[in-house]
Amino acid sequence: MSILKEYLGIFSDKYLTMPKIYASDIVEIFIIAVLVYYIMIWFQRSRAWTLFKGIIVIVLFMFAAVLFNLTTILWIADKTLSVGIIAIIIIFQPELRKALEELGKKNVISRYFKFGSNTGDDRFSDRSIEEIVRATVDLAKVKTGALIVIAKDQDLTEYEETGIRLDADISRQLFINIFEKNTPLHDGAVIIDGDKITAATCYLPLSNSTSLSKDLGTRHRAGVGISEVSDSVVVIVSEETGSISIARDGKLIRYADAATLKNELKKVQAKEEVKSKKKKGWRRNEVSDEKTERINNK
Repeated sequence: MSILKEYLGIFSDKYLTMPKIYASDIVEIFIIAVLVYYIMIWFQRSRAWTLFKGIIVIVLFMFAAVLFNLTTILWIADKTLSVGIIAIIIIFQPELRKALEELGKKNVISRYFKFGSNTGDDRFSDRSIEEIVRATVDLAKVKTGALIVIAKDQDLTEYEETGIRLDADISRQLFINIFEKNTPLHDGAVIIDGDKITAATCYLPLSNSTSLSKDLGTRHRAGVGISEVSDSVVVIVSEETGSISIARDGKLIRYADAATLKNELKKVQAKEEVKSKKKKGWRRNEVSDEKTERINNK
């Protein structure tokens, strides 16, 4: 009996004592909880969730191997563990890259330190905004397809290199000439940096978003795609309907008018901060086109 009491005393001293909790411990628990929460949210919103569930199945299988002492399987697992970690990094490479890109787009560091040459002071002028808006409206009237990428802080050199360098001043006439059908430069995207059209016929990454409407073609998917991987704003003119769309941060404003387009360009220009709790132009693609057009025309 005394031996049992002694054993229970040792057990209680070792496992049932309340450890001292400091303020730093509470902070660490909070940070880890937030990180785990956002990692799980990220997993659910990406294709990594399906892969993660497959990894959970493998972990449960390994737990069963330990439980039933399946020595051969445990030996194989031990030998392939280091290779498995590298394999996981390779498998999740696209998702990890996208997560890091999204983290970089939060601009946490760039609020205090400026990287690159694009700042609010050297972005395009009011004249350039007028030329872009006028050209877009003119192209929409005659249903001439157009794809115009407007750079902000992030460098788009890798996409400029896929096209033809221009380094030309922004003008309505030049836009119309570039996107005119059956001309050498009409196919692809035009990239604007500051007050210059830096390149034309550029190739852009296509969006894999499942929320985009099925009636949208390659031009719209390319516009949304470049807005997903950069902080650029993209102006899209549909060749089928002549409607104007604006892509930003992976989202799409459809059936935009000249006033909406000018307002978005002012935000890029960083001279006029337009803040509104209700952004009338922004709607999910699942909203009907008729309702979206009615909202934008208010």
